[in-house]
Amino acid sequence: MKRAIIVLVLLAVVAAGAGVWYWQRDTTEVAVNTVPVTRGDIIDTVGATGTVQAVTTVQVGSQVSGNIEWLGADFNSIVRKGQVIARLDPSLFDAQLRQVQANLSQARANLTRANSELDRTKVQLMDAQQKHARAVELSSKSLIAQSDLDAAKIAVDTAMAGVASQQASVTQAQAAVTQADASVNQSQVNRNHTIIVAPIDGIVTQRSVDVGQTVAASMSAPTLFVIAADLTEMQVNANIDEADVGRIRPGQHVTFRVDAYPADNFQGTVTQIRLQPVVVQNVTTYGTVITVPNKELKLKPGMTANVKIEINKRTNILRVANAALRFRPTNEMFAAFNQTPPPDATAFAGTGRGRGGRGEGGGPAPGASAPATPPSPASAPSAAVPDAPRAAAPAAPDALAGRRGGRGGGPGGADFQARMLERFKTMPAEERTQFLARMKERGTDTTAFEALMAPQGRAPRAAAPRSAPTPQAQTIDALFAPLPPVESRGRAWVFTDRQLKALNLRLGISDGSNTELLGGELEENMEVVTGVSGLGATRSTPAQGGTANPLIPAGRGGRPGVPGGGGRGGF
Repeated sequence: MKRAIIVLVLLAVVAAGAGVWYWQRDTTEVAVNTVPVTRGDIIDTVGATGTVQAVTTVQVGSQVSGNIEWLGADFNSIVRKGQVIARLDPSLFDAQLRQVQANLSQARANLTRANSELDRTKVQLMDAQQKHARAVELSSKSLIAQSDLDAAKIAVDTAMAGVASQQASVTQAQAAVTQADASVNQSQVNRNHTIIVAPIDGIVTQRSVDVGQTVAASMSAPTLFVIAADLTEMQVNANIDEADVGRIRPGQHVTFRVDAYPADNFQGTVTQIRLQPVVVQNVTTYGTVITVPNKELKLKPGMTANVKIEINKRTNILRVANAALRFRPTNEMFAAFNQTPPPDATAFAGTGRGRGGRGEGGGPAPGASAPATPPSPASAPSAAVPDAPRAAAPAAPDALAGRRGGRGGGPGGADFQARMLERFKTMPAEERTQFLARMKERGTDTTAFEALMAPQGRAPRAAAPRSAPTPQAQTIDALFAPLPPVESRGRAWVFTDRQLKALNLRLGISDGSNTELLGGELEENMEVVTGVSGLGATRSTPAQGGTANPLIPAGRGGRPGVPGGGGRGGF
């Protein structure tokens, strides 16, 4: 009996301990995760891959066909301009050269014979002319018959025709000599082309033939060697995506790594952005040439380089973590701290799918370029945009309040309407047009907003005249405009006196982890909120909203205020 009582007591103690543990598990204290505002460097870069190549490479080929008789260079050989690096078998070309030389000798002999015949015909002409002169004299004295005078005249004409014919034969023989001489020169050139010499000073990076191999140069010159001019100066040909090529400018600093030296960072400079697009599987890239010094000869042609092109760099500046800029509190969080949600908390809580390159949470993405104007409803994500036009209809504020009340946590219709109209007044004309177009796509009433689109007596801004290309510019790279300054709006939350407080910020460039802080209420070492943990059913995802099931990612189209409804940008 005593033993049974002891067992029952032990069981009761175990049950009590389990109950306490279970109760403590369900009543986990809410914790706020924060990170400090730090000071440091931010580098905005564009990543790409490229290939290391020599700046100047020459393909050495053969202009004649034949068998390789001798090679004077191999891979990695250092050669000088004019150095013999290969020879072809010249026996066939020697035979052709002797044949055309014999033809030249024969043509010269024919020319000599033609000149001799020409001299003979000239002598015959002189004899005929003398006889004709005597016949004329005798005929004047009536000492010879008229027929003899005519015969003398015919002999002169025949001799003159013979001289002209023989002169043509001499000209023909001279042409034959010239032709034979040209054939000799051609055969001599072909014979000389059997000796392959280096056209430049450099290093042999490729040898494509061996001794005894036959090369045929019937259609094009076969490549025997590839010579790199100078390996102490290399270049990287990087393929930049079309989404990033607009931010590339000549002179930008580049760092890259190669797999052969994973611990070394190589430096370079952008020298050219080629306008020739390369399309592979519907992906368009543009070649960018990066000049790289290679004094230690570590880089070799053909290496793959992982390139980072430095677009902007800030040193020793205040920076805030991007996780803090993406944080958006939900109504659950406000309820956990017994806090009333701020009126504009919902306007910045979206599904995490920005529009037009804008980031999560109703502001431009960190690092995105935007004018320094107050936040507008057009900059809010798609979850907040449909509410604005419903609140803008002055004829049905009660219906608007009912619809927003059905979503939970929404502000009153009248207040929200006034706030959206005030923000709409401060928007630029282009953003107004885009905002109204999105409202009309959703079938909402835009009467109140269109009323504000009337001209306000503001003179239209004159279009800036196009600047003509500078005549001194040799390439289009010198005509690229400088990059505009980067400035955007954002919001961060701090936790003071057990309350969440929103702070509006002016942001600059971003490196993906941190964003430059241009202005706002944050100071160095201040703590900004990145997430809240210990919210009962959602504590399995303490930093952002989502489901407890690890196989189901956070919802992309959820609504603020609904557990697990936070999108990619958080609650």
